[in-house]
Amino acid sequence: MKRSAINKVIGAAKLFFNQNGWTLPPSPRWDVTDFGLDSFLASGLVLVNLAEEVEYCEKLMYAVKNQLTPAHTHKKKKEDIICRIGKLVIQLWSKDPKKGESGDSFNVKINGVFCLVKSGDTIHLSAGERVTIVPGIWHAFYPSSEECIIGEVSTANDDLNDNFFSDAEVGRFSEILEDEPAIVKLVSDK
Repeated sequence: MKRSAINKVIGAAKLFFNQNGWTLPPSPRWDVTDFGLDSFLASGLVLVNLAEEVEYCEKLMYAVKNQLTPAHTHKKKKEDIICRIGKLVIQLWSKDPKKGESGDSFNVKINGVFCLVKSGDTIHLSAGERVTIVPGIWHAFYPSSEECIIGEVSTANDDLNDNFFSDAEVGRFSEILEDEPAIVKLVSDK
């Protein structure tokens, strides 16, 4: 991913956050990824780490319509994915979707209430709604609105060792081509 493209999407995210009343903390930790697929608008995400503590973390994310965060799971992390502004679609599986549909049903908390969902089902969230994802549940998500602010509150976050993607071509961090100076330092910058 080119640094100029990263700078541009950070600017778009900042603008959308500001337009919707989200004030970021001083010197937030930014992350921009195309998941190593070199097609940010198809598969990509802007993340802002708001809190990074030993016990928990909080993130604010920005994505545009149909921009996919690919199917993945965590072995340790439990998280609430919260639609803050816009509309968000989350697809859930009981096992790696690349290995085929299991047809299993399982319970997942949606807005604090346990609901029975079938592996592969999609859940549509409006602003303020949330889904709780426990370790081992595979999930992918994308906005169905033009732009979306997504929140995450979770147990301690380990992006290097606790993200397992269904597609082996997917990576958590992007390779960056330095074609202009960075406007912010990314989590992955050395």
